[in-house]
Amino acid sequence: MNNEETASLTSKEQWQVLKRLLSYLKPHKRSLIIALLFLMITVIGDIAGPYIIKIFMDDYLTPRYFPKNPLIILGITFMGIQLVNVLISYLQMMRFQKLALNVIQQLRIDVYQKIHLLGMRYFDRTPSGSIVSRVTNDTEAIKDMFVTVLIGFVQSGFLIIGVYIAMFSLNIKLALVTLILLPILFIIIQSYRKYSAIFYMDMRERLSQLNAKIAESLQGMSIVQAFRQESRFRDEFDEINEKHFRATMSSIKLDSLMLRPIIDVVYAFALILLLSFFGITSFHEPVEIGVIYAFVTYINRFFEPINQVMDRLSLLQQAIVSASRVFTLLDDPEIDPKQKNNEKLQVQEGRIEFKDVSFSYDDKTDVLKHISFTVNPGETVALVGHTGSGKSSIINLLMRFYEFNRGNILIDGESIKEYPKQELREQMGLVLQDPFLFYGTIASNIRLYNNCLTEEDVKSAAEFVQAHEFIEHLPDQYNHKVTERGSTFSSGQKQLIAFARTIATNPKILILDEATATIDTETEVAIQKSLEKMRQGRTTIAIAHRLSTIQDAEQILVLHQGEIVERGTHKELLLQKGLYHKMYQLQNGIVNEIESF
Repeated sequence: MNNEETASLTSKEQWQVLKRLLSYLKPHKRSLIIALLFLMITVIGDIAGPYIIKIFMDDYLTPRYFPKNPLIILGITFMGIQLVNVLISYLQMMRFQKLALNVIQQLRIDVYQKIHLLGMRYFDRTPSGSIVSRVTNDTEAIKDMFVTVLIGFVQSGFLIIGVYIAMFSLNIKLALVTLILLPILFIIIQSYRKYSAIFYMDMRERLSQLNAKIAESLQGMSIVQAFRQESRFRDEFDEINEKHFRATMSSIKLDSLMLRPIIDVVYAFALILLLSFFGITSFHEPVEIGVIYAFVTYINRFFEPINQVMDRLSLLQQAIVSASRVFTLLDDPEIDPKQKNNEKLQVQEGRIEFKDVSFSYDDKTDVLKHISFTVNPGETVALVGHTGSGKSSIINLLMRFYEFNRGNILIDGESIKEYPKQELREQMGLVLQDPFLFYGTIASNIRLYNNCLTEEDVKSAAEFVQAHEFIEHLPDQYNHKVTERGSTFSSGQKQLIAFARTIATNPKILILDEATATIDTETEVAIQKSLEKMRQGRTTIAIAHRLSTIQDAEQILVLHQGEIVERGTHKELLLQKGLYHKMYQLQNGIVNEIESF
């Protein structure tokens, strides 16, 4: 668990988070002002009702004076105020609800956009379930705050001010006495905010861990069941769930003590104070029944919003904690590598140069050490080596998934950092070992919503990589539905669709990361012919474990522990009798055992 995330937020930090949340209201000032005006009208109506009843009791009921017309006017006024209040309350509630939903909609868009701007380092250290929790659960908690808490707090504030104005107009001395309630309530609220923040932060983090564990289980369900790991995953889930239960119970205990019970005690104290004042006053001067009724009603009206505030304070604390987690994501500096975006630069030939490049994922241990090589336009360079030798790291740097600070990578003589990102993405075609298919259709997965590609372009790309034949045999052909991650297709079929997706954009640089590793031998033979056509006129970098697939490469680089230890053509490397020669012997069954490398 991240200690920074689970630490309690100070009052200053909570206020800063709240101010940042409220800043999302700026584009909606007009709607906010109208909603506040409606709210003020409803508060005036709430305050006017008891005052009218006070007039009736003191001016008409007590003296037993019942003139017809004044009483009719008084009754119509009272009913009119109530009816107008109902209508205005509906309008202001709708305004506030729409306002709140607009704010959350924008916040979710900002979070989702930020996720796509984060660098790969962030995803390396953050579970996907935790990220999903921030986009869904945390923003939902913030929505609850805007929809219920914000409206309730503003309404309560207006109502408290209105109640005190009404009480001062009735009896200044008694109104001054009731001011003692404000510091008492302020102390209670501050104490609650202080302790509840600790529990809510713990709750949100445990919920995030639950989501992360569920996501991990679902993604690896086949492995979980194949290796009979159900019990272990259940125990781990139970442990996290128990911690979430304890954090929730701690919060419930605090709410049960410091929300309504303590406020009820203060309310009882206020009534005793009020009635004592009237009792003492009655010894010296007459007390109007209407004034007593009005004050008792106003005290009730005063504590009604206080109770609402305290009840909703828990939602506010959850929202502030959730917002702090969301803003931590929004403020995360681990964004993807920035480009200088020299708009004039375009990839013309596709010549690639690595010049003394060293790289570390954790800034401690280098996974690439002084890598230097050149790939001329139209040539194919293959990267081979055992797992962890640095092959994929070279691809990651070339694709600008990670930033590097030592050495340089050039395309057509210009640093890769100078090119606009869009230009790099358009001119680099990447095919991974484990192709990812999106929910949709085969056509949409090949086109990837590139409107410049026609149906003919999609079919041509599929024919080029020999995917057209199996697509034509599907019920809906190119409109055949693709489920999540393409689970209904074989590995070979998914890889062919990924090849078609890459070729459809006609890139100048082709990057193949174990592209044929999941394809059966028969399909591999067919696709090798397509790869030969794909490589023509394109600069190609290919990672391969099957050495038979890269024998025609102009240059083969053999990596070991982040360094290039051998380089040359297939024949040249075999003659060197080095690491490549041992790998080739192993794959072709010439020797049964080789020394560990």
